[in-house]
Amino acid sequence: MGRQITISCFRFNPNIPGDKPRMQDYKLEEYEGMTLFIALNDIREKLDPTLVFDFVCRAAICGSCAMLINGRPRLACKTMTRNLPSHFTVMPLPVFKLIGDLSVDTGKWFRDLQMRTEAWIHTTKKFDFNALEVRMDNKIAEEIYEPERCVECGCCVACCITANIRDDFMGATGINRVCRFIIDPRDERADAEYFEVVGDEGGTFGCVGLMACDDMCPMELPLQENLAFVRRKMAGAGLKLTFPGIKL
Repeated sequence: MGRQITISCFRFNPNIPGDKPRMQDYKLEEYEGMTLFIALNDIREKLDPTLVFDFVCRAAICGSCAMLINGRPRLACKTMTRNLPSHFTVMPLPVFKLIGDLSVDTGKWFRDLQMRTEAWIHTTKKFDFNALEVRMDNKIAEEIYEPERCVECGCCVACCITANIRDDFMGATGINRVCRFIIDPRDERADAEYFEVVGDEGGTFGCVGLMACDDMCPMELPLQENLAFVRRKMAGAGLKLTFPGIKL
């Protein structure tokens, strides 16, 4: 017989008139290999079918099941219940619009971020459908792949103090995305063009350096390292725009 656990879940559906935010306890018997993802599905299938939360892959590659687990943003599918106390809380991520209970709308937030950062290759070269694919140096390909591992779960945004107080801050995930395109030799944007996107307090200069994004990233991306790289680039671009002809 496994350990008895109690999960206190945030409950609130903003689409139901008169509904009020509250915490609701669910008691379960823990078993070997149980993740919070499994536990929440057990609750919905056996105890309460009205509980709302998001999931897709259950393999930590979609980012859908991100939530606050005992106050820390994590993926439910990567969180083993055995590593949590017998009584713990589960709440929705802050910053993002609440859909209901544990579900938030990260999709619109990341869509807006994609448009804001213009997250696609900018090139003047005409694409030739019949040409062979241009080979890329393996080292550069690996450098591009590292920031590409982001699953857009929103954990870094939820734990970011700046994102929690500034609606215009793109967070570590946005700066990480810009970093990916700066590295990519196929993108022809100059640093001055990137400066227009991230060279302010809504971008790279809004970070206060608490490094919570690094600590909470479920993919263990070097978010602060990427931020430092972009910040150095933008500082140089800002100086050149302010003092034309300056040599750095």
